[in-house]
Amino acid sequence: MSLSILNNVAALYAQNNINSTQSSLQKTLQQLSSGSRINSGADDPSGLAVSDGLNANEAALTQSATNATEGIGMLQTADGALSQVTSLLDQAISIATEIGGGTLTGSTTTGQIGSANQEYSNILSQIADIGSSTNYNSTKVFTDTAVTIGVSDGTSSGTSSYADTVGTLTTSNVGSAQASGTASNVGSTTAGTGATATLALAVGNATNTVGGTLTIDGGSSTYNATVTAGTTMAQLAGQLSNDSAFAAAGLSITSLSSNGITIADAAAAATLTNGSAATFKQTPTGATIGAGTDLATTYSTISTSNSTAAAQQITNAIASVAYQRGTIGADINQLSSAASVASAEQVNLSSAQNSISATDYGQAASNLSKYQILSQTGISALAQANSVQQEVLKLLQ
Repeated sequence: MSLSILNNVAALYAQNNINSTQSSLQKTLQQLSSGSRINSGADDPSGLAVSDGLNANEAALTQSATNATEGIGMLQTADGALSQVTSLLDQAISIATEIGGGTLTGSTTTGQIGSANQEYSNILSQIADIGSSTNYNSTKVFTDTAVTIGVSDGTSSGTSSYADTVGTLTTSNVGSAQASGTASNVGSTTAGTGATATLALAVGNATNTVGGTLTIDGGSSTYNATVTAGTTMAQLAGQLSNDSAFAAAGLSITSLSSNGITIADAAAAATLTNGSAATFKQTPTGATIGAGTDLATTYSTISTSNSTAAAQQITNAIASVAYQRGTIGADINQLSSAASVASAEQVNLSSAQNSISATDYGQAASNLSKYQILSQTGISALAQANSVQQEVLKLLQ
């Protein structure tokens, strides 16, 4: 190697290494200060794309959980209002029973019976007021218009919607009844292999719901379950699985799909049957909730002669309100489940996104120490390289 001063190669090497070290040191300090491993597209292009996609999913799921919670709030508002209606109807049935007791004097407009009817009339007015004035976020609660709650992760394949209908509330329509549906057998009888029998319970469309009394005959015993109207097949599977009587009857769920479940009984000698075709119904998507009990047409006033019939009609109204609250309760449970699933998915995606983009402080701290030392040694090496060149002067002295 010749001795020259035109190019200080050693110094150039040292400068290049110092520049590289300073760039790495700057990147490490940026990671430490920001908490993010990816601060520009150049840091990790593919990781940035995945991280940003997961962030979008998280944002959608966070809002979806809020959507479901707000839907629950609306339904709980309706349920709370209906609980007050039940209390009013309890007072009404006491009035009807009192008038029918034969000890009050007067007519429906005068005397003690008239006073009792005035109180009954006030109860009907309060029920009507509850139906017309109960609002949630400035929107009337008691209507036949379905409120659609959307739950999504930001993609078309990850989007679900829940159409919840509270139903109207007037004195001529107190509570609600079973939605219009089909009384055809929801279950089909199929024979299993060997000694195992199976029963397939399926609806015609994956979005249809079921309700009524489910009776499963066959095997070692008979199993009965009351299923709230508006129950999805997935919710039915959960209800049966959590019922100790279901397992005690020797039954188990062997498969679940969006529109059906299969129930098996290893102790059955032949087949299982759904013995409740007329009472276990499926409700088509979008079916209108059935009308409740009419208290305004025939029983707007109570007399001694109609007190028994009026009391029965008020009892029917109490049952109708209970049915409506049960339907609302099923919708609340469904939205609660949707909110829980969205929250759990959001947490999992957040964990995945964090593992991609978050700074590993242990690794970054080690890198910081390494680059600080390299920076110091590089500067020292550059100083030595520059001083070596000056040795040439000694040859000219």
